[in-house]
Amino acid sequence: MVNKRMLMADLAATFTDRDLSYGEIERFLAGGPIGGLLRGRYAVWTSSGTTGTPGIFLHDRDALALYDALEMFRFRGPAAPVEMAARLLAGERFAMVAATGGHFAGAAMVERMRRAYPWLASNLRVFSLLQPLAELVEELNTFRPTLLATYPTAADLLAGEKAAGRLSIAPSEVWTGGECLVPATRARLKQVFGCRVRNSYGSSEFLSIAAECSHGALHANADWVILEPVDANYHVLDPGETSASVLLTNLANGIQPLIRYDLGDSITVLPAPCECGNPLPAMRVEGRHDDAVALESADGRSITLLPLVLETVLEEDAHVHDFQLIQRGSDRLVLRLGREAEGAAPRACAALRDYLHTNGLANTRLEVAAEPPQREAASGKLRRVICAAHH
Repeated sequence: MVNKRMLMADLAATFTDRDLSYGEIERFLAGGPIGGLLRGRYAVWTSSGTTGTPGIFLHDRDALALYDALEMFRFRGPAAPVEMAARLLAGERFAMVAATGGHFAGAAMVERMRRAYPWLASNLRVFSLLQPLAELVEELNTFRPTLLATYPTAADLLAGEKAAGRLSIAPSEVWTGGECLVPATRARLKQVFGCRVRNSYGSSEFLSIAAECSHGALHANADWVILEPVDANYHVLDPGETSASVLLTNLANGIQPLIRYDLGDSITVLPAPCECGNPLPAMRVEGRHDDAVALESADGRSITLLPLVLETVLEEDAHVHDFQLIQRGSDRLVLRLGREAEGAAPRACAALRDYLHTNGLANTRLEVAAEPPQREAASGKLRRVICAAHH
């Protein structure tokens, strides 16, 4: 079994290309184009430090081709490339709304497609959640996407704008991923947008782990990725048992082999075959459960900040990964920093204040707590953004 901390302790040793150095990858991440390929051969993706350690993952061309095929044929359904091209020529416009700022897998894949197929570039766009909501809504209204992909918390936020009459888009499908999609959020999205809502499961370690069927189950792409649900002592569990974590083995990627890699997610493999008839294993996934934060501006407006966006601000702008942010009241945030973030309080606060100011929340009080981040007693997991009013 390996985990992210072990991988990052000697990153160069994880590559089958012995000429690759950590320094070369760092330089690419600092100045390379999002969606570009290192040496023209390798995608470089970063993952958030939900375990306190950020990850760097390389994927070769074979792996990227496989992820494209899984997205096209398993997630989107059996559509020939000619049909896909016809849809795009007919005006299909795809919008990914994401916490941009780094080489994250989802946004990087869209930018790679834009580079590879310039004639599609105007129909594929990534929109940043780091900007004020009003600006994002204006950009989406101008683009008029027919397909919208984002996190469940972001989709819920956009549904509020749609219900209020400010967002005028009418997508034919809404795709969610990156967080746990709870039934209440799914129902609201379906009702407000009046279209099908589809969920998927992927990661920086393997982009297309599972796709949702018409019965709402996630089917693992078990011919290309091995998932082993395990308890806290890494004993493999039977179907029907909810795991403490899951071990992932990527069968597609030759540049950075991942074998029995601790992904950290809790999954439950369903014991009975799915009624949809798909023979691939069906499962439920407990993804991130961080809270959205609703703060009050000086003029009395309620402004919602999304957990993945706040995490991106701290990770990408302040280079802080060991933290917990807690809302206490309508105009107060408390930041807890772990041992690995010692001395990072000034730059963490500066990054957060800058983001708060951009969103009209200059009045929000930001405090640094004396205690470190607190993990949940039952699961041992670290929830990084918490609204204390919810708990």
